[in-house]
Amino acid sequence: MADAFDQSGPRADAIGRWNLAFAKAAPSLLYALRLWAAVCLALFVAFRLELDNPFWAGTSAALVCQPQLGASLRKGWFRMIGTVVGATMIVVLTACFPQDRIAFLVLLAFWCSLCAFAATVLRNFASYSAALAGYTAAIIAADNLGATGGASSDVFLLAVTRASEICIGIACAGIVLAGTDLGGAQRRLAESFATLAAEIMGRFSRMLAFAETQLADTKAERREFVRRVIALDPMIDQALGESSHVRYHSPRLQTAMHGLFRALDGWRGVATHLSRLPEAARRQGVHIILRSLPSELRSVPEAGSPVLWIADPLALHRFCEEAVRTLVVLPADTPSLRLLADETAKMLAGLLHVLDGLALLVDAPHHPSLEARGFRLSEPDWVPALINAARAFLAVGALEFFWVVIAWPNGASAIIFVAVLVLLLSPKGDLAYGGSLAFALGIAGAVVCAAAIKFAMLPALQTFPAFCVALGLFFLPAGFAMAVSRQPIVTTVLTAMAFNFIPLLAPTNEMNYDTAQYYNSALAIVVGCGVAPLAFLLLPPLSPALRVRRLLAFSFCDLRRLAIAAVLPTPDDWESRIYNRLAALPDQATPLQRAQLLALLSIGTEIIGLRQMAMQLGTATELDAALNDIALGHSTKAIEKLRQFDGRLASARETGTEATMVLRRRGRVLIISEALAEHGAYFDAGAPA
Repeated sequence: MADAFDQSGPRADAIGRWNLAFAKAAPSLLYALRLWAAVCLALFVAFRLELDNPFWAGTSAALVCQPQLGASLRKGWFRMIGTVVGATMIVVLTACFPQDRIAFLVLLAFWCSLCAFAATVLRNFASYSAALAGYTAAIIAADNLGATGGASSDVFLLAVTRASEICIGIACAGIVLAGTDLGGAQRRLAESFATLAAEIMGRFSRMLAFAETQLADTKAERREFVRRVIALDPMIDQALGESSHVRYHSPRLQTAMHGLFRALDGWRGVATHLSRLPEAARRQGVHIILRSLPSELRSVPEAGSPVLWIADPLALHRFCEEAVRTLVVLPADTPSLRLLADETAKMLAGLLHVLDGLALLVDAPHHPSLEARGFRLSEPDWVPALINAARAFLAVGALEFFWVVIAWPNGASAIIFVAVLVLLLSPKGDLAYGGSLAFALGIAGAVVCAAAIKFAMLPALQTFPAFCVALGLFFLPAGFAMAVSRQPIVTTVLTAMAFNFIPLLAPTNEMNYDTAQYYNSALAIVVGCGVAPLAFLLLPPLSPALRVRRLLAFSFCDLRRLAIAAVLPTPDDWESRIYNRLAALPDQATPLQRAQLLALLSIGTEIIGLRQMAMQLGTATELDAALNDIALGHSTKAIEKLRQFDGRLASARETGTEATMVLRRRGRVLIISEALAEHGAYFDAGAPA
């Protein structure tokens, strides 16, 4: 009898499965609730203030609301900046050309092209802000220009009203999110930094520990790490949105990301050199380097665990500093050992920057502060930005011309949406065309959903709570689907539906249920969304493969100039330039191409150091012959001349500090020679675009 009622096992399993499913769905459901609440709150405030077009407040709340608090706050801040800039520009254009319709429209198209250029050059939410400045001007112009493009004297009031409506939506979304989410971007970024640093140190320690018996090939691991480091960039931007303290010290996070690149560069130098050493020399060198590392860094299980890196970054910072000092002054009687010590020190110096960033993220008391790089605007390739600017000018200009010629009353709405799509999607590169098609499909779905709710439900509703319930019928499932979707195209379709539902619904204090007007407006939106894919098709962006080849070619040209430059850049300037190129590599770049750029970074850094030493030792002439061959793309000849130059250095009879300087110089020669030998095809061809 007891057995018949004993169903605790299957029942417990079913309950466990339900709890697990709910735990997975809870964040997505919470995001849907936040999205709905933010839109309703923004509309309530706009209705209470009796604004002309309260739907812009609701639309802004939907746009700003993101699954992560940091992303939402950061996006809201940049959206405010873009809104103010765009509103100001349209007022200036109207004041300068009050009676010249053609000049006004041409300059509006030109302003959109400038914003497309800036959106491509900038990154993350700053890119979004630049795009917003462009299509905000188009939104205000649509209300200002009338049916066929005549400027209105009420433009200032319109600009203030639209900017106010948008800022209300941003503020309401921020209130809802701040009240329901404590934020986790800073913690997630700290975990990502700690995981990468721990894995790099752990794999490096493992390579050294097993190199005495058999050296493992770590090329694939290092190249994958480069891709993962590049992916940190948007996470940094999200963390900046949650904390003003972190935002104030934001250069440290960028320097921490560069520190990971430096650590990988040092690891590459050690691994490449060990692979070329005889077995006996390799064992001896590895033994000396391992003995110079603190036990906390030498222990593979502890060094590879991110827990210690987050729990006590200051202690690891002291260990790394001690190891760097030990390795820099390590007595070495061969250039090979000097190279291993210096490259290991370089790797640990990069991890010092990471630990400095981690100490900032985990709020470590009295955390050390290494010098951080300031802001440097260094665009890896200007051509994609110029193409995007030209596309925006032609697309907006063509639709303006069409609007004026046929005097279409709803043509201004078509201009708004073509500006929105072209400006927002231009930075996406080769994904822009597919994204514009998916966006157009989402708009079509939003037209149907908005029509169903507006004409079938809203006429029977008399109160604002009932209106909010009707909005929930759309936003709750749409927001949940957006959050759980893992397919980019599906996410884009759902996003387009959610973000354009309120403009199509166009709720006001006195609702208008004119079906002809609704479908005319919907037609204008569909036309604008249809022109955008056509613009991307007729003037396509550079393909990922071509962008990668161009970045590699530009980097090699920089290396050639560096080899024969009369005035040398600082190592920081050189490294920042190549770090930007690494970060700009498309996801489609091959691991080999990332490795080539990392090797080029190392060669350039060593050339700067060698040339500075050559000036001090008076041997610049011998070095210049080898560097000229690097500049000409003759890697084999350059390796031979570097070998001769190394022999010239080896024949010098120096003692004390001068002898150490010569050994360090010979180690730099080895690094350059080995990098040239490993990637000779790239350095000989120059990766022509």
